[in-house]
Amino acid sequence: MAEERGFDLVEVAPNAVPPVCRLLDYGKFRYEQSKKEREARKNQKQAELKQLRLMPKTDDHDINVKASKARRFLMAGDKVKFNVRFRGREMAHPEIGREMLEQIAEQLRDIAVVEQKPLMEGRVLSLLLAPNAKVLKAAEQAKKAQVQAKAAKPAAAAAAGTTANDGDLDDDDLDDDDLDDDDLDDDDDDEDDDTDEDDADEGDADEDDIDEDTDDDTDDTKN
Repeated sequence: MAEERGFDLVEVAPNAVPPVCRLLDYGKFRYEQSKKEREARKNQKQAELKQLRLMPKTDDHDINVKASKARRFLMAGDKVKFNVRFRGREMAHPEIGREMLEQIAEQLRDIAVVEQKPLMEGRVLSLLLAPNAKVLKAAEQAKKAQVQAKAAKPAAAAAAGTTANDGDLDDDDLDDDDLDDDDLDDDDDDEDDDTDEDDADEGDADEDDIDEDTDDDTDDTKN
């Protein structure tokens, strides 16, 4: 059947009973598969390692600032490594750096997990934190919801604008009706004016007739 139709016979599920095969263009199929893989790698974010440096003399305010930066990195999906560097006689009190790192881990425990506990490497005490997968997924879903909500606002505004325009058209229709009423009033006024003019003309005609009759009577008397 594959040869008759000009396709390739591809076994897609060899472990099924019976095995499943498909008739398809294998070259096109491989091209589409590789294209999907490239898009998946493109959309996939590669986690980076961010390092923040501290000193045993770092005060609480600066520690909070470093913790805030680490929170932003963790929410972006990156790992964060805190390094406390000791110099000179500071090596005699490593517990100071350990307490600092434990304080930071406590501040970030809601979004991070401790991937590596405080470990002394030479003169540097390090703590490695990784983002919490559940929290990171929830943040991504919330971000997607916000994007969808923003995309829905223009559609709602367009629908509201259409409704407002319909209301304006109704008002225009009412205005047209008002104009028709005005036209009727104008017609009535014109008819009244014509009637008044006709009455005035008839009055003038009657006065002329009276004057002519008076003149005729005067002429008869003289005769």
